[in-house]
Amino acid sequence: MARSKKPDSPSNVVYGDQTIQRGPGGETHQTAEEGYDVLTTQHGMPVGDDQNSLKQGDRGPLLVEDGHFREKIFHFDHERIPERVVHARGYAAHGFFETYDSLSAITKADIFQRKGERTPVFVRFSTVAGSEGSFDLARDVRGFAVKFYTKQGNWDLVGNNIPVFFIQDAIKFPDVIHAVKPEPDKGFPQAQSAHDNFWDFISLTPEAMHMIMWVMSDRAIPRSFRFMQGFGVHTFQLVNAKGEARFVKFHWKPKLGMQSVVWNEAVKINGADPDFHRRDLFNAIQSGDFPEWELCLQVFDQDFADSFDFDVLDPTKLIPEELLPATPVGRMVLDRMPDNFFAETEQVAFMTQNIVPGVEFSNDPLLQGRNFSYLDTQLKRLGSPNFAQLPINAPKCPMHHFQQDGHMAFKNPTGRANYEPNGWGTEAGGPRESKELGFQTVPQEAEGPKVRLRPESFADHYSQARQFFISQDLIEQQHIGDALVFELSKCAFPSIRERMVGHLLNIDEELAQTVADGLGMKALPKAANAARPTKMDLPASDLLSILKNPPESFAGRKLGILITDGTDAKLLAALLAAAAAEGTAVELIAPMVGGVTLSDGTIQPAHHKIDGGPSVLFDAVALLPAEEGILSLLKLPPARDFVSDAYAHYKFVGFTAPAAKLFAKVGLPEDLDKGFIAMDEPADAEELIAACRALRFWDRPDGA
Repeated sequence: MARSKKPDSPSNVVYGDQTIQRGPGGETHQTAEEGYDVLTTQHGMPVGDDQNSLKQGDRGPLLVEDGHFREKIFHFDHERIPERVVHARGYAAHGFFETYDSLSAITKADIFQRKGERTPVFVRFSTVAGSEGSFDLARDVRGFAVKFYTKQGNWDLVGNNIPVFFIQDAIKFPDVIHAVKPEPDKGFPQAQSAHDNFWDFISLTPEAMHMIMWVMSDRAIPRSFRFMQGFGVHTFQLVNAKGEARFVKFHWKPKLGMQSVVWNEAVKINGADPDFHRRDLFNAIQSGDFPEWELCLQVFDQDFADSFDFDVLDPTKLIPEELLPATPVGRMVLDRMPDNFFAETEQVAFMTQNIVPGVEFSNDPLLQGRNFSYLDTQLKRLGSPNFAQLPINAPKCPMHHFQQDGHMAFKNPTGRANYEPNGWGTEAGGPRESKELGFQTVPQEAEGPKVRLRPESFADHYSQARQFFISQDLIEQQHIGDALVFELSKCAFPSIRERMVGHLLNIDEELAQTVADGLGMKALPKAANAARPTKMDLPASDLLSILKNPPESFAGRKLGILITDGTDAKLLAALLAAAAAEGTAVELIAPMVGGVTLSDGTIQPAHHKIDGGPSVLFDAVALLPAEEGILSLLKLPPARDFVSDAYAHYKFVGFTAPAAKLFAKVGLPEDLDKGFIAMDEPADAEELIAACRALRFWDRPDGA
């Protein structure tokens, strides 16, 4: 895609006491006026543009001669040791990818050539902003990185659980991460975006507005890794044996469906179990409940790409599936945990540059910058250019090259020759290149002047943000508004809050008013200047909503059952059987972890003591106290919290008659809603499980 337009002249916009220079793509430049120092490189060279990397044409590839970008990204990559600068807190598992049918018509990638073939994979999930020791349920983007060990080398599909990103150009990556990390003077907050630095940057970065809608939505607080979608984010290319190239976007869709928690629930889970996501994945795999995703492709050609008003090279944009369905081409199953967390999960090195014949890059400027950056950061973090020799990073196919020596080289090539070409023959001369089997880049023209500008086709920053918002269920829209109010209320500077509400006015006026009211603003500010006006007629895309696409069963979820001495043994057995038939995990909670004596005299151990097993850890709960046991629960504050939180978080609640005394103690309404399922006899167990398939009872008016 080498087409380009002559850049328009930039214009200036004043925000308070700051002058912001905007190019035609809406990029912002904070210009040095009186009282400001001039930004320079580490070597003192004044910087004329800190917003855009140097490209060949406004939509062309990055140029290696861009010393400012190189210095900036180099310093960023080397800022932390030994944990990752971003995605530090992660958890991973082994598995396999199984191809459904041959895709030889669109790609020569070996992994897609044979129906039913299984390829080993290693998958790492992560949060972005927090340190290695932070908690799992932060409001954050989740990394979704897959390493395929194919027969033609390792292919790393390094993505997120959100299909777009904050920025359009990789030169801004250090800035967005610096902004969201703990503020450098204070060293906090940890794993949170609710602070001035982040929102100051975002409020001055219009291109981030689409991503902000996603991050303020329920997508940013997933219930489990197993219930997350994954995306390659960027536009890539697939190339077949004839050299024909097509664009592609990669999607991972969980077989169990999507699910998130509510914010109040996330806060309490972080206190009760900061390893909630890790524990969930570990327990699921150890119990044989292997999580599974389908890999789906959106494949399209140049003519289709040209039919959009937005640019498919813009990483802040997506292609709605109503316009281009994502076709399933294979499934991924995770079925084995690492033997050693450090050796595998921590030492695994994902790099976007790791592709295989049949998969190629596009000129997406963020992807181009990532390709440059990842090798550098892995070298710094793992301490040697030989990190590819670590077992978790080593390919499982034959590997032959002349690279040798260096720190921690434990697998050097043998023989006389360590250079090429050489004349030592097949036995001593080592490997040779192969034009037939080797990677061949599809030739594509690049044209245009050397410029630091965003293309005009990147300029619409609000239309897809609006489309995402109007695609959400009303409950999800409320959650976005609540999240924005909470986050912006943590900003001490009114100017930051006003700038953000100005952006929201370009997305949805009702949302902007809701946030302004929640922040106590007396009047709405002016709408932010838009490089391009918002398209108000983009249709809603229901596939962007979690609640509009509910799962078909309660499988893979967890039911918490509160028991006491005297609990009906037959009723408990029936509920355990119904849960097992559904594929639902069960954990038992009791006043003491040693367990209780059931109605038939058997001793039933518990998984949790009541104050160690709050209802926030479960997707639904059942209270099965007996008359003789309810009195002890009434005296326990954690038992009251168990009920009040389940109610506030819209959970389905099964209960026996004695539990009514605990409901009254908590102050629940006398007339219980339909989210409460009375369990008078064993047959009622199946009714509870059937109700739980809806995951939450959203019609409860007084929920959190």
